Amino acid sequence: MRLTTKGRFAVTAMIDLAIRQHDGPVTLAGISERQRISLSYLEQLFGKLRRSQLVSSVRGPGGGYRLTKALGDISVAEIIHAVDESLDATQCGGKRDCSEDRRVCMTHDLWTNLNKKMFDYLDSVNLAELVAQQHAALDVLHDERVVQLKAPQSIKKEPTQGAVASV
Repeated sequence: MRLTTKGRFAVTAMIDLAIRQHDGPVTLAGISERQRISLSYLEQLFGKLRRSQLVSSVRGPGGGYRLTKALGDISVAEIIHAVDESLDATQCGGKRDCSEDRRVCMTHDLWTNLNKKMFDYLDSVNLAELVAQQHAALDVLHDERVVQLKAPQSIKKEPTQGAVASV
C-alpha cells in the first residue's frame, strides 16, 4: 500500500493553485513549470478535480483554474478521492476475501483499521493548513537568506607596509 504519484501530484497541484489563485485563474502550464509535473498529466488530474467540483475552469485569455470552495473546506482525502486514488492497505480491497480460499486473513482487521486511520488523518488536513505550512517554510527560507546577506564577512587584515615585526 502506498500513495501513488496521482494522489501526490494532485495534492501538490492543488496547493500551488491555492497559493496563487488570489491573482486570478492559475494556468496548468504555470503549475507544470513550477512543480515539474507533466502538463498532459495535470490536464488529466484537473479534469477529475473539475468533475468532483473542487476546481472550476475559466476559458479564454487570462484563463486557468480556481478553487470552487474555501481552502479550509477542501481536505486532502477529498483531493485524493477525486483523482480515483485508493488508500487501501488490505489485499482484498476491503471485500473480506483475502486468501485464495476466500477466507478473511488473520490481519484483515489490522489493515482495515489502518485504512480508517489514514483516511481520518487525510480528511483532517485541509488546503488552508498546507498553504499556511508553505508560507511558513518560505518565510523561514527568506529569513535565512536575509541573515546570510547581513552576516559580516570575515575580513582578512593584511599587514601594513613598513610594519616592524617584534623579535
